[in-house]
Amino acid sequence: MNRSCVNCLKTMVISLNFLCWLCGAFVVAFGEFQMIHSKFASLIPTFWPIYPANTLVVTGTIVTCVCYLGVLGGMKENRCMLITFFVLLFVLMLVELAMACVFLVYSRKTEYFKNDLLQSLEIYRQSGPDGNKTIKKDFDAVQHLFRCCGVNDVTDWKGDVPISCCNKDPCNIVPITNWEEGCLEKVSEWFTRNYRSTGAGVVTMFIIQFVCMSISIPLFCHFSREGLGYQ
Repeated sequence: MNRSCVNCLKTMVISLNFLCWLCGAFVVAFGEFQMIHSKFASLIPTFWPIYPANTLVVTGTIVTCVCYLGVLGGMKENRCMLITFFVLLFVLMLVELAMACVFLVYSRKTEYFKNDLLQSLEIYRQSGPDGNKTIKKDFDAVQHLFRCCGVNDVTDWKGDVPISCCNKDPCNIVPITNWEEGCLEKVSEWFTRNYRSTGAGVVTMFIIQFVCMSISIPLFCHFSREGLGYQ
C-alpha cells in the first residue's frame, strides 16, 4: 500500500472518529438536558433503569472515550491504540445493538405506565402539604404540560383535584373547570416517541462506528506489515 493510500485511510479514520466523538459529546449534552428538564422520572420508577436520558449520558460518554482513542491511534500510527480501539468499538457496537432492540421493544410495552402513574397519584393524594414534594411537583408539571388530569380521567382524583388540572384562568374562582382527558395515553405516547428516537439514534451511531471500524482494519494491517505502531 503506497503512502498516499495510507494517508487517505488515516484522514478518513481520523475524520470519522472525530465526527463520532462530536456525536457522542452531543448525545451526552442532550441526555443531561433531558435529565435536568424531565418531569417523568419520579412518576414512572419501573422504567428508571432504561430511562432515555440515563442511556444517552452513559452511551455518549463511552462513545467519546472510544472514538478519542481511535483519533489518537490514527494520528500517531499506533497499532496498540488501533487494536484497543477496534476491540472496544466492537464490544460497544454489540451493546448499542442490544440497546436499540430493547428501546424498540419497550416502545410498545406501555401497559406498565398505568400502575406507576396510579401509585404516584395515590402518593400525591395521601401526602400532606410537606410530603413528597418531588412527585407533587412532577405530577403537576405533567398535567400542565400535556393538558390532562389524573391517569384515566379527572375522576381519579376522587374530588380532590389539584390546581394543575385547571384549564381556564382564573383558577381560584368557583366553579373551576378541569381537563377531562387523562394523562396515561399522552405520557405513553411521549415515551414511545422518545424510545423510538433514541433507538434510531443508537442505530445511526452503530452505522458510523461500523464504517470507522471497517476502515481501521486495513490501516492496522499496513502498520503491522511495516512494523509500525508500538513506539
